[in-house]
Amino acid sequence: MNDQIFETVVTTQSSEGVAHIAPMGVRYQAGRVVLMPFKPSSTLANILATQHAVLNLITDTRVFAGCVTGRRAWPLVPAERIHGQRLACALNHVELRLDELLDDAQRPVLRMARVHEAGHAPFVGMNRAQAAVVEGAVLVSRLHMLDDQKIASEMAYLQIAIDKTAGPGEHEAWGWLQQAIAAHREKAVAR
Repeated sequence: MNDQIFETVVTTQSSEGVAHIAPMGVRYQAGRVVLMPFKPSSTLANILATQHAVLNLITDTRVFAGCVTGRRAWPLVPAERIHGQRLACALNHVELRLDELLDDAQRPVLRMARVHEAGHAPFVGMNRAQAAVVEGAVLVSRLHMLDDQKIASEMAYLQIAIDKTAGPGEHEAWGWLQQAIAAHREKAVAR
């Protein structure tokens, strides 16, 4: 089993056609994409309802930061072979169909078959600020589990990459993450 995890964004759609966008670490095993969404989650409910999802491979890290800070309205376009949508900013996307479900009380394993893949823009590489934003988004998604000192030290280290390599998009995303951390701290002090 390959335990390497790749940070992506998964788009799903409810049976009523309502799109949901979620950053998600995925694994690739034996030609399939393995998703492990938490229970309960919109991603899991949508895949169980429709049997489909779209894997979006992106470098616009504002999507990662936006999703964990309440900014989930990103431009979408229709998928090509399944009933679903992909991110307009995706460099590549993979349309998926549920192939196997291994249920679990907390994180079921969804093995997804590839239905269709398409490229939309060249991958020119990643800068360190993009990686820092993704890691910062992971930290923000876990604010309720981490102590303030760990968050502060990790963000201070990640700030180095932002300062050295960020473009306008990464600066915007980083600002959203910093705002979310500040709001979390204010809530904690108010308690």
